[in-house]
Amino acid sequence: MNQNDFTNNPYILLTPGPLTTTDTVKLAMMKDWCTWDDDYNNIVQGIRKSLVKLATKSEDQYSTVLMQGSGTFSVESVIGTVVPRSGKLLVIANGVYGSRIVKIAKTLGINTTVIDSSEVEAIDLNRLAVQLENDTEITHVAIVHCETTTGMLNPIEKVSEIVKRYNRVFIVDAMSSFGGVELDIADLNIDYIISSANKCIEGVPGFGFAIVKKDEFEKCKDNARSVSLDLYDQWKTMEEQNGKWRFTSPTHVVRAFAQALKELEEEGGIKERASRYKNNQKVLSEGMKKLQFKPILPDELQSPIITSFYYPDSENFDFKVFYQKLKEKGFVIYPGKVSALDTFRIGNIGDVHQKDIEALLQAIEQSIYWLDTVSEK
Repeated sequence: MNQNDFTNNPYILLTPGPLTTTDTVKLAMMKDWCTWDDDYNNIVQGIRKSLVKLATKSEDQYSTVLMQGSGTFSVESVIGTVVPRSGKLLVIANGVYGSRIVKIAKTLGINTTVIDSSEVEAIDLNRLAVQLENDTEITHVAIVHCETTTGMLNPIEKVSEIVKRYNRVFIVDAMSSFGGVELDIADLNIDYIISSANKCIEGVPGFGFAIVKKDEFEKCKDNARSVSLDLYDQWKTMEEQNGKWRFTSPTHVVRAFAQALKELEEEGGIKERASRYKNNQKVLSEGMKKLQFKPILPDELQSPIITSFYYPDSENFDFKVFYQKLKEKGFVIYPGKVSALDTFRIGNIGDVHQKDIEALLQAIEQSIYWLDTVSEK
């Protein structure tokens, strides 16, 4: 077996993560590491510092905690650790992932209230203000930044202004946006922001992370409703034992993530990566419209992360057939998740560039089999 056998993929992943990674990120996993060794723990500490630096200029106010598992594990660790038993959580939900936060909170026995919003319309900020004004029991507010159900980018800067006007703790699930959208969490008064290794940093699946406001997080000792997902205890262990994880860490994934952070810096940081993603999305959207595919969101609500499209208006269209035709041409796209609409999704993140999007559009044009079916009748 040579190197290419390990790193070459038969297709490009056009999803919100896991995503297409560079060969060098994949190759970083080809070495074994000891979780007790300083060489490894120093890598962990470097990752923690780098993530805070990416998140804000006010580095002294924040710290990073890494947590084993998928991104949802990290979301659950935050919700289950930072909301006290006497607290109440308000979730703004306009898609599957906001609804998942609600499910997590209710399963953990947290007093939870929800602002249900349309999956395809801007959230009603006035409803948020009214709810916080009228319900003084609410202590924490959570929202998904990029709701990949649709690709909508929620206005966290406006939400934060309202949340902080009423002096509540602000939690942002930035799973699919952190590292791909420019922001400063201190400027936005975000207390907790959550993401994962296999999103815009362009690592591989295996752990997530939360960047926490230290003054707020210090209040959370003994809040946790889980041993393995006790984010505070994980943080204290990493702080006091030079980056050590409490339980077995995903060593190979951590090393790949360190390489991915290095490559993000080499690309020019979040500013340049965000520019690449925005360009990918623009080229994709314009090209799809020319091919008579309609995005479900207006441009002003659309994120650069992933785009949802309506099914073609044809009884002959079958997504599974379309998916397979594209896969045979080297591209994997995503099925839709919008509850009441027939849609599919195409991601723009990962090691994906304009030439890849242009090649995808050509493959899509060659895969519009349902028009051929119509002409044959």
